[in-house]
Amino acid sequence: MDKKLLDILVCPICKGRLVYKKDAAELICKLDRLAFPIRDGIPVMLEQEARELPADEEVTG
Repeated sequence: MDKKLLDILVCPICKGRLVYKKDAAELICKLDRLAFPIRDGIPVMLEQEARELPADEEVTG
């Protein structure tokens, strides 16, 4: 994930900062507990494509 792109991308819902989770190829919004997928190197920043994080899943970064 390009560092410059990560610096300008924000959560489309709350406009909060995102955390890059390389092993899962996801961008995580800690506030909304959503994981946005990265497909073929392109972040998919659509709410309907996001995965809700379970309460027991730890968000690091």
